[in-house]
Amino acid sequence: MKLLALMAAAFALGGCTTVLLPPNVTPVVAKTMSVPEAQRKLDRVKTERAAAEAGYAASEQLCYARFFVNNCLDAAKEKRRSTLAMLRAVEVEAELYERKAAVEQRDREVARAIREFEAEEARLAAMAPPPPREVAAPRRAVPKPALAGRNAKRAARQAEGAAEAPRDAAKRAANVVAFEQRKRESEERQKEVAAKKAEKAAKAAQPPAK
Repeated sequence: MKLLALMAAAFALGGCTTVLLPPNVTPVVAKTMSVPEAQRKLDRVKTERAAAEAGYAASEQLCYARFFVNNCLDAAKEKRRSTLAMLRAVEVEAELYERKAAVEQRDREVARAIREFEAEEARLAAMAPPPPREVAAPRRAVPKPALAGRNAKRAARQAEGAAEAPRDAAKRAANVVAFEQRKRESEERQKEVAAKKAEKAAKAAQPPAK
C-alpha cells in the first residue's frame, strides 16, 4: 500500500515517467473532483503518452549503440510499459467521472422539467373558473333541435379533451425520460468502443519482444 501511495503521489506531481510500476500492481490514481479537472487529466494523458512513445523511440536508438543492447532495450520497454499503464489508469478514471457527471446532469434536467410541468398543471387545475355571466332568457324556452345537437357534441368533445390532457402530459414526460435513457446508453457504448480501440491500438504499437 505504501508503494502504491508513493507512485500515485509521484504521478499527481507530474513525475509519473520516473516511476516503474510492477506488472502485478494495479495503478492507483487520485480521484477526480470536477469536470474541468477530468478534462485537464485527459489532456495531460495525451501529452505524456506522446512523450512516452517518443522517449521510447529515442531510447531504442541509443540502445543499439551500446554493448549490452538487450538489457538496454528491456529497460526502455519496461519504462514505457509502466508509464503507459499509469497513464491509462488516469485516463479511465477521468473518463468514468465525465460520463457519471453527464448522466447526473441529464437526470437533473429531466427531473426539473417534470417538476415544472407538474407545477404548471397544478396551477391551472387550481385556478377557479370565471363566474358565469347573466344572460337574458331567450324568447324561445326550447332551443332548436339542430342547435341543441351541436351544443351537446361540442360539450362532449371538450370533456373528452379535458380527460385526455393528463394522460398526454404523462406520456410526454415518459417519452422524455426514455429518450434521455437511450441517448445516455448510446453515448456510453460509443465511449466503451472508443476506449477498446485505443487500447488495441496501444498494444499493436508495442514492438515485439526480442
